[in-house]
Amino acid sequence: MPHADIAGVEATPRTRPRWWTELPLLLLVYACYSAGRLLARGDVSTAVDHGVAILDIEKALFLNAEHPLNRLFTREPWIGVPADFWYASLHYLVTPVILVWLFRSRAVHYRAARTWLMTSTFIGLIGFTLLPTCPPRLLAEGHGFVDTMAQYSSYGWWGGEASAPRGMGGMTNQYAAMPSLHVGWSLWCGVMLWRHGGTRLAKTAAVAYPLITTIVVMGTANHYFLDAVAGAAVMGVGLLLTPYVLRTAERVRSRYATRRAVTSAASATAVTGDAPVPVVSAGCQTSAGERIPRQRESRFGSGAEPSAAPQDAGDGAPAPAR
Repeated sequence: MPHADIAGVEATPRTRPRWWTELPLLLLVYACYSAGRLLARGDVSTAVDHGVAILDIEKALFLNAEHPLNRLFTREPWIGVPADFWYASLHYLVTPVILVWLFRSRAVHYRAARTWLMTSTFIGLIGFTLLPTCPPRLLAEGHGFVDTMAQYSSYGWWGGEASAPRGMGGMTNQYAAMPSLHVGWSLWCGVMLWRHGGTRLAKTAAVAYPLITTIVVMGTANHYFLDAVAGAAVMGVGLLLTPYVLRTAERVRSRYATRRAVTSAASATAVTGDAPVPVVSAGCQTSAGERIPRQRESRFGSGAEPSAAPQDAGDGAPAPAR
């Protein structure tokens, strides 16, 4: 089982992760995530077609929960405004906080957890690229959705065209809706809190955070219900792939360490001019009184030298001792 594989990696960590290696790695992944969203803009008409198709599938399956939620968020500002803050902020705050908490307090679980998050994020980028999707809020008015981010933009720091800060809406891909990594990342946070929190409050937050996030992304008309399902599925696939990613990374790290050790030894030999001395015994030692096979035993004891070798009397018998 993948879970067992991850547990095995967690139980015997190679070394404690170092922040000066982890931070650049996480920043690189987030940069790839942001760049991937920008590069995968796709054709607008294609994205709209995908959005309408998802909505039609949901209506056929009686899964259309977006409309009643969106009407509620639009009609009740005391629900809609906090929901917009939730959508625009917590995605970028809670996930890093959970990562730092794992790094500092649950280091034995950190490497597998961060690998799961990173792997799932890259899978999500593939989804953005292959299936650009127009969110409900950007569909034509005839589909019955209201963009609550635009409606309540005067209450927050985001602009009317996106959840990005005002004036920076053009720097984000508004058609990266399938899958919903808002839901995916919140699910990851929930699993981490449930498994490693250890308190009733942590377990309550573990259930509430992904559940409320799923409601928020639909009520604000930023995602369809199937986007949320796809976000959870992406995290599931990422979890299955995590043990293989960890083993591959460990093999690469071991090969690099071995190659570096060989290079260092060769450099030391070139500087000193001394050839490496082979170790014959390979660290094996004999205990007191133990003889190597076919070794003659001296009656003078260990470490003593005979004064003279016994002479043969000529008849094949040894000479008498003096």
